[in-house]
Amino acid sequence: MKINFKRNNSLIPAIIQDAASNKVLMLGYMNEMALKKTLEEGKVTFYSRSRKSLWTKGETSGNYLIVKEIFPDCDRDAVLIKAQPLGPVCHTGQDTCFNEKNDGTSQFLFELEKIIDHRKRMPKARSYTSHLFREGKKKIAKKIGEEATEVVLEALDDQPDRLIEESADLLYHLLVLFSAHDIKLSDVLNLLEKRHKK
Repeated sequence: MKINFKRNNSLIPAIIQDAASNKVLMLGYMNEMALKKTLEEGKVTFYSRSRKSLWTKGETSGNYLIVKEIFPDCDRDAVLIKAQPLGPVCHTGQDTCFNEKNDGTSQFLFELEKIIDHRKRMPKARSYTSHLFREGKKKIAKKIGEEATEVVLEALDDQPDRLIEESADLLYHLLVLFSAHDIKLSDVLNLLEKRHKK
């Protein structure tokens, strides 16, 4: 990736965007070493102008920014990084450094995906989601079959309220299955978008 680091004291702006929700999360600065480390390790690393050293976002909080895609701008003196945040991004505890919630009705499936992924990484004893992960992929796949059957039955019985309930159950279990296979909802949506464009 050819980037022009000659301007602005060898620093470039790095705009961080949630790869799933498309919310702008924060703005940081990178020097050549920070970008190199980001590309090598897959976690966003910045250059701190105050400390004059590299820092990987999340190295103390655990709220890393996992790199999904990196795009240089047209002048190649700034980058857009699409990332998966593993928690709040701002040091104040907010979802973004612009005091915005990284959610919304239209984005709730992405929020639910994050909760499910968190239950996989940090299981809780009384969590149904954690229980499903402990049971394994076969059990999760079996639940998909059961919930899909329920959706079909409620559709045939013409019960809209029950159809909504069973569809919600199916979507939830499908997200659990995705997580078990390390598939992101955005992967599926991107494929649907590609098919639509054909």
